[in-house]
Amino acid sequence: MFATLAKHSGHEHPRPRSAALVDDIVGRLSALGYRDTEPRRLVISAVVAQGRPFTAEELCASLPCVGRATVYRSLRLLVQTDLVCRVLLEDHELRYQLTQPGRHHHLLCGICGVSADLGRCDAEDILREAAAAAGFRMTGHWLEVYGQCGDCVDD
Repeated sequence: MFATLAKHSGHEHPRPRSAALVDDIVGRLSALGYRDTEPRRLVISAVVAQGRPFTAEELCASLPCVGRATVYRSLRLLVQTDLVCRVLLEDHELRYQLTQPGRHHHLLCGICGVSADLGRCDAEDILREAAAAAGFRMTGHWLEVYGQCGDCVDD
């Protein structure tokens, strides 16, 4: 039904990522006609290294050797190609995280910041029906579920 949250000690959620994942993302972009450049690869490596949703500013700060515009362009490309998704936290700050292709929604822990994908969404049918009843044609939606992960509930 939904992805399990990463286990942790304390309030960190390490998500080991490998060079193979970076190569996979670069390969997907190459297949879409985007060049494999060193700055883009550095941005992708930094994205892969993130253990929880991050801001564009945090990404820029982690890459002092890459220009700010390059970081933002690369992040926009990763979102457009459905490799990274936007996540809106309870504090209304827009963050980003790696994702699986396709529409999905998030379970977000308000204590430690961990995010998990909600694998399916029955709400889409309900929203389409409600929109149609109001004479509105729905073209999309965004759903974030805020709460506490199992580890934080146990603390």
